[in-house]
Amino acid sequence: MRALRRQYVQAEPAPLPPGGGRAVGHDELLARRERLTREFAELQFDLGGLAYEMAIRDHFRVDLLARRAARLQEVDAELGAVEQLARVEGGGAAGACPNCDALYARGARFCSQCAHPLMRSE
Repeated sequence: MRALRRQYVQAEPAPLPPGGGRAVGHDELLARRERLTREFAELQFDLGGLAYEMAIRDHFRVDLLARRAARLQEVDAELGAVEQLARVEGGGAAGACPNCDALYARGARFCSQCAHPLMRSE
């Protein structure tokens, strides 16, 4: 019975070796948060202005509004992830994805942006 249990238990995956992703320091994390905060504010301002201009002309292009809103949502999601990582113990991210450069926390097995594996199975 014990032999059967061992057969199905998987070993904990090992983290990627150095160079598999790049380490992200606390200063870089704060700089990224600042850049995303500015970009979010600009996108929000532009979306509001665009909606206002369409309203005063009584001609709405929903496809254009939806594309701009989708970009705003992407930046908002990335900003939320960066802010969460800034609060993680030690004040930093574990690293950046080698595929898309998105930040990830310690213990993450896959990138939240592109699903690239961050740990290697043994």
